[in-house]
Parts: sequence; structure tokens; C-alpha cells
Amino acid sequence: MLVGNKSDLRHLRAVPTDEARAFAEKNNLSFIETSALDSTNVEEAFKNILTEIYRIVSQKQIADRAAHDESPGNNVVDISVPPTTDGQKPNKLQCCQNL
Repeated sequence: MLVGNKSDLRHLRAVPTDEARAFAEKNNLSFIETSALDSTNVEEAFKNILTEIYRIVSQKQIADRAAHDESPGNNVVDISVPPTTDGQKPNKLQCCQNL
């Protein structure tokens, strides 16, 4: 992500918006201009970068699972429960009893 900061100071701009946008496109980056002074696009920039991080991490986790064959359907564990003795139910103590 390419962020142009201080967009409120247009008269002091060192890089024209069109040039920054072209650079971002050429380098496969998203582009946004922000201004902390008037709160323009600041929250949007953070949301965009967090969304992109989440997307990348999620894709990596999916790829890692596929590479290690760890899909949820492949994690089967057999569980065996031994029968109670003599087919009788075990003695259960009452929750609140006088001793």
C-alpha cells in the first residue's frame, strides 16, 4: 500500500497524485492519500492495510494446511470408551450429602 500523507497541504506537494497513482499501479500497490489534520482517509487506510494483512495470512494458512494435508476432514481420531464393569452403572455420589 502506498499512502500519500498530508494531502491537505496541496501547495507543498512533492509528488503529483497522478504520478503516485501510476507508481502504485506499476508496483501492484493500492494507493490512498490521507490527512491527519482533517482526518481524511486515515481510518480507511488502516482498515485497508489490516484487511490486506488478514487476506494474506489467511491464504498462507490455507496453503500451509493443504501442503501438510491438515484439512479438518483429515484430522480424525478414534476414541474408544471401555465398558463399565459387569454391565452395571458405576455408583454415583450425591452432590450434597451428609458424611
